[in-house]
Amino acid sequence: MKAASALVTGHTPEPELAGAAVRAALAEAGLERANNVILFLSRDFSRNAQAAVLAAARAAGCLSVGGCTASGLFTERGWQMDRPTAAALVFTAPPRQLAPDSPLLSFSGHARLPFEWQDGTRRAGLLDADAATWSHGRTTASGCAEFSLPGLHAQVLRADGLRLLADAQLIDACRTYELSRVGGCSAVDSLRRALPAELRDDPPWHQISLLRRPGEPGVAILSANADGSLTLAEAMSEGGMITWAIRQPLAAEQEIRQSLTAAAKREKLPDFALMFSCIGRGPLFYGNDDRDLQVFRETFPGTPLLGVYGTGQICPLVGRNRLFQNTALTLLFESLNV
Repeated sequence: MKAASALVTGHTPEPELAGAAVRAALAEAGLERANNVILFLSRDFSRNAQAAVLAAARAAGCLSVGGCTASGLFTERGWQMDRPTAAALVFTAPPRQLAPDSPLLSFSGHARLPFEWQDGTRRAGLLDADAATWSHGRTTASGCAEFSLPGLHAQVLRADGLRLLADAQLIDACRTYELSRVGGCSAVDSLRRALPAELRDDPPWHQISLLRRPGEPGVAILSANADGSLTLAEAMSEGGMITWAIRQPLAAEQEIRQSLTAAAKREKLPDFALMFSCIGRGPLFYGNDDRDLQVFRETFPGTPLLGVYGTGQICPLVGRNRLFQNTALTLLFESLNV
């Protein structure tokens, strides 16, 4: 199969940017037309996304155009977050039945993961609040879009970027969203004891989470209170177990490097990849550079990549679909046509 990506920026969100991105990707792939297009647009296009989607479909010569608007876009060549941008990945592959383990690509502009997406079909994708979404060449009125990529197998890799700080501890007292006592002391004291010494006086609350179980989405801390309790983004129950965790750039980079390196040892390398990252993880997290993107380039040189930054990453987990934050979700696609 043939696949390629392209990213085009402009001064204004003109629909032609989407057409230009598709044409650039077609030229890179050596194609005159594509069977499928995955198109992402910056949030500048939210009010008039349909015109841009139509321009992409015309440039590709097909109606199989799916994607969404997002807070930032990137390809294997670089990223863009503050200008009107269109990014497209085009590919041609023989139409075949969907691989049984491949997730349904799913994009949402809702604030939460839609209830009907939580169970059933395996899904992978992005949530970005108030995003416009589209599939099969048309924007959706529901704010949700879903589509499959027949003839392709997808390997799903998730890098949460969380480093565990201590062993699991018992919740002694809590009131729904207020965590009062953990492991025999106040919640704040329990957390401070787990933190490295240099962070105890001024904890970086926005980088700290707690986990009910390793591998599950982290629960954010909304505030530290004068009585020693912590207000959380999710309700807790007394008698449960939690583990403190922190996001740090070096640990996050090491995690995604290990994940991608292990995947690269397979006999067959991917034909292309998609990456759904958090707006709080890429250049804003690593210091004006996206180390996740750099690691991908080092591990899979020459592999087309299309990616977006959003507020939540949709990922299958133990029979359900869950919404993660501060995560880099990578899908490695390879053709089923041997």
